[in-house]
Amino acid sequence: MAKDRSDTINRLKRIEGQVRGVAQMVANDRYCIDILHQVQAVKAALAKVETAILKDHASCCVAEAIASGDAAEQRVKFNELVDLFDRVKR
Repeated sequence: MAKDRSDTINRLKRIEGQVRGVAQMVANDRYCIDILHQVQAVKAALAKVETAILKDHASCCVAEAIASGDAAEQRVKFNELVDLFDRVKR
């Protein structure tokens, strides 16, 4: 899990650099389509990080709630996921 966290932090640092690059492109009045391509790349990179964190949550937090047999904790984890997916739809 520590390696996964390290990988996620490294990805986020790369994304941070990409965002700074996009800001520089805007400041330099670069061609709009070029900027938009970079924005799309940032969004795709963030989506990958989101997927990795979601997988970690499911394999760790949700799995622990299921294994615990605690129905209340299971409902909490289930509702967290439902709320997350509901926000994505908006």
